[in-house]
Amino acid sequence: MAGITIYDIAREAGVSTSTVSRVLSNKASISDETKQIINKIVKKYNFKPNAAAQSLNIGTRIIGLMVSDIRSGYFSSLTVACEEAASSRGYTVLLCNMLNKYSLELDHLEKLYAQRVEAIIQLGRRTDDIISDPSYVKHVRAITQNIPFITSGKLDGVDYYSVKMNHTLAIRIVIDYLMSLGHRKIAFIGGEEKSLSIYEKKIEYIRMMKEYNIKLPREFFQEGSYNMPSGYNCMERLLKLAAKPSAVIAVNDECAIGAIHALKRHGLSVPDDMSVVGCDNTVFSQFTWPQLTTVEYNYPLFGDSLVNTAILAAQKKNPPRETILTPSLVVRESCRAL
Repeated sequence: MAGITIYDIAREAGVSTSTVSRVLSNKASISDETKQIINKIVKKYNFKPNAAAQSLNIGTRIIGLMVSDIRSGYFSSLTVACEEAASSRGYTVLLCNMLNKYSLELDHLEKLYAQRVEAIIQLGRRTDDIISDPSYVKHVRAITQNIPFITSGKLDGVDYYSVKMNHTLAIRIVIDYLMSLGHRKIAFIGGEEKSLSIYEKKIEYIRMMKEYNIKLPREFFQEGSYNMPSGYNCMERLLKLAAKPSAVIAVNDECAIGAIHALKRHGLSVPDDMSVVGCDNTVFSQFTWPQLTTVEYNYPLFGDSLVNTAILAAQKKNPPRETILTPSLVVRESCRAL
């Protein structure tokens, strides 16, 4: 077998990569039977451990984490949660920030593979595409022959594990809440329609409007991005409409904050003139004026679930292929009853 790795040896021996590493380095007490099995495979393939990998102790207790953009409140909060969860289990997170650029995605993926991390967690970018990119799928499929791949989205055609938020339920919770306050003209702002999470939210938004027998103008769904300027610009467009919404759901807290700034610039009050709801309950939500009503994503649980799935997969302990987390609503001051 050409190019055999420590992962190939671990798979054939039916043990973890850390066990193979300990046998090769003679750093821990391993049963004689396990040693014999591993050494037999090593001899069979004439395996020569990479000196650099041994010196870095790669393949033992290191998880690769690829993040779409660490500057985002959502991704930074989830990254910290993953690091805390990994640290509590004696693991280290090797962070790769994609800076919201597709061009960096494959580079980071290959670097993590070269470092022989035990598992790779990817948050965002191509794993949040509605239609998975065939070229990227091909690269990840090759890597998953040796390293488990975990994501908060999806990647069709790949043997992966998914830990994700129930985005459909998130939008349902918000709309039900706004409806209970008497709102019927509800807009949705921010995010890219090619994003899976945005698509799921939009579909549920449309479905619920039909359920409540409400027909809204197409302009009430304003596509944008995920930052404060995007929220500001989306709100500016809404304010130019003849029939304005009474409430706005933003794709995330940062977008909601941008929308609030636009309203204040026009001399309008939140929530007296318009109610605003965010999503993800980052630290920003508590320091707006008024404090932001938002959807809670429970980052400690989210990060813990991602890391736990990665570790169990690396240890071949068969974690669930899909874990769906339940969001909740945090009611603060940015909404009012009509």
